[in-house]
Amino acid sequence: MPEKHTKGELHGCIVCGKLYELYAVYDAKGKFIDCKVMSAGAKRVPNSVRPLVACEKHSDEEIEAAVIRVYGKHKEEDE
Repeated sequence: MPEKHTKGELHGCIVCGKLYELYAVYDAKGKFIDCKVMSAGAKRVPNSVRPLVACEKHSDEEIEAAVIRVYGKHKEEDE
């Protein structure tokens, strides 16, 4: 089983930039595996390649639009 590394990181809300603390898990090669938001008032934004966070007050539509604006459309892994 590959070794995993967990580290605390600060990430800004994908919509407004407000900072939140999270723990991100990476494999031995530095590939992102998963994350957990530790700050109140924030939620994890599902993404398979990077840790993303958003304020709980933002709608799913706002979050999706911000992710597309910043990173472009997410391609499914099966494609």
